[in-house]
Amino acid sequence: MRNTKTLYIIILILAVALIILGINYLNLQNELRATKVLLQSQKESQKILEFTKLFIEKVLKAETEVDFETRLKLENAIRNLGDEEILSQWQKFTESKTEADAQTELKNLLELLINKIK
Repeated sequence: MRNTKTLYIIILILAVALIILGINYLNLQNELRATKVLLQSQKESQKILEFTKLFIEKVLKAETEVDFETRLKLENAIRNLGDEEILSQWQKFTESKTEADAQTELKNLLELLINKIK
């Protein structure tokens, strides 16, 4: 009789421990998922910052016309962002017909880049 009670108590303790461990596991899974989302967001923001820095250095600070090599590098960098909205705005900028249009689209591009940084 005593052995049976002891066995039931041990089983009950193990069941409670298993439930507690299961709850902790689920909480850690949720935390990991949130951390992964945050990390992805930070990676995207870092890419946008790197492109913006490159754009400022190679285009806005340029004293001469931007050469083909630099344009290709910028085009590849913008495509590597993987953001269709930014790519669309980039294309509006690069396809501008007048200087005034280019300046407007540039302002829109820079605003979009800043707003995309999370």
